[in-house]
Amino acid sequence: MTIKEGYMPYLDYKTYYRIVGKENKNKKPLVLLHGGPGSTHNYFELLDRIAKEDDRQLIMYDQLGCGLSSMPDDPSLWKASTWIDELIALREHLNLDEIHLLGQSWGGMMVIDYLCAYNPKGLKSAILSSTLPSSKLWGEEQHRLIKYLSKEDQEAIRIAEETNDFTSEAYLTANDHFMVRHAADNPSPELPEPLRRKKNSGSQAYLYAWGPNEYTPSGTLKDFYYVDQLHTIDTPTLITSGADDLCTPYIAKLMHDKIPNSQWELYQHSRHMPFVDQIDEYVPMLIDWLNKHD
Repeated sequence: MTIKEGYMPYLDYKTYYRIVGKENKNKKPLVLLHGGPGSTHNYFELLDRIAKEDDRQLIMYDQLGCGLSSMPDDPSLWKASTWIDELIALREHLNLDEIHLLGQSWGGMMVIDYLCAYNPKGLKSAILSSTLPSSKLWGEEQHRLIKYLSKEDQEAIRIAEETNDFTSEAYLTANDHFMVRHAADNPSPELPEPLRRKKNSGSQAYLYAWGPNEYTPSGTLKDFYYVDQLHTIDTPTLITSGADDLCTPYIAKLMHDKIPNSQWELYQHSRHMPFVDQIDEYVPMLIDWLNKHD
């Protein structure tokens, strides 16, 4: 399995990319858009096995503002158009005329925006992994999930939101409990190397584009809303999510109901990353989907 790394010039900066496997004229490459904004490509390395098991090339990259890409100190950059223009530039730079496109969390928001507002060519299929069509709905569902935390954690989050102070120890503990319950485990020696590797998280990108946490969308993406345009998507679309996901079954089903002929796979024992929590079930399902839509 070959791995090629490189950098693409973008704006006045550079974007890191990682290509796994060799080009196969019979199978279109899978391009992966990570979450955050600012979460890095690292967790997608668990999907490297697809290159071997399906003889399919994978392309992942760190979006501007995180990871091995440039991390400029410029809050004006952190808006959806910056990152979608970067995707368009990457497709051109790597001659990616026909692709499958998987976006996880924020990456899925990119896919929805790209499909609905940019009329892209050459998309064989789209995979919306634990994502959202509405920031407002996302915030509402996270606040519903908060009610399942302890009374102490709920109170700490309430005070933080009321005072706009997200620095107290009680709040940080409560938020950690929330994220472990619905997103992912904290790095530990027991986890696969890509999940425990120290990463350059894009904290500025996340704060200015999204907000201080998952349940307080207050940045440039706070008005993200594509619910009423989902019906216009005519690209074959797969939706994946976990039963304990930040992307609640309500959000996932809403997308499934609105996107014509979409397929939804719900993973009973998963949180925000079914391709981590149930990877042995997820990978064969994804390979089957990709082969059906080449």
